[in-house]
Amino acid sequence: MKQKSSGGAQAPDVPDPVDARLGARLAELRAERGWSLGELADRSGVSRSTLSRAERAEISPTAALLNRLCHVYGRTMSQLLSEVESEPTLLVRATDQPVWEDHASGFVRRSVSPPHPGLRGEIVEGRLTAGADIAYDRPPVPGLEQHIWVLEGELDVTVQEVEHHLGAGDCLRMRVWGATRFRCAGPEAVRYVLAVVLP
Repeated sequence: MKQKSSGGAQAPDVPDPVDARLGARLAELRAERGWSLGELADRSGVSRSTLSRAERAEISPTAALLNRLCHVYGRTMSQLLSEVESEPTLLVRATDQPVWEDHASGFVRRSVSPPHPGLRGEIVEGRLTAGADIAYDRPPVPGLEQHIWVLEGELDVTVQEVEHHLGAGDCLRMRVWGATRFRCAGPEAVRYVLAVVLP
């Protein structure tokens, strides 16, 4: 997400602060492993140019891109995002819950209870606009336990090539080893709770 001036003249793009911190953290993780952009591209299946632009905060990474990088680095998306936020506290007020948006796919992700050292579970609120469709080719951590509870709207979730249709109040629990897909199935946006437990 880039910030632009609101006037008629367009100012040079300024990286969103979260994108800038996220890019810096991605660069740190790669440097810690001594990997070149080419090696990370081979491991993640993401092009070198896209990786470079994400690390320099020239683009806002999509949920699918972050998922691939989380898989390579052995982190959940919430863990990665929490590393660019301030230290987590025990009580997280609604106004302080980090929100991340993937504008390209119509996905909004609120970390209701961000990851905390020593704890394996977290709660995320997800929102998908009508028609939004997100596919992940692998889990960020193999064997990740997830519970999806739909609050409003309809959601189709495909896991292990089986599609599950969820309406308001329905809950799907699963352990994720392979590809998954989340699709807003109804004419209106869907809002759901995602409980994540590390294996």
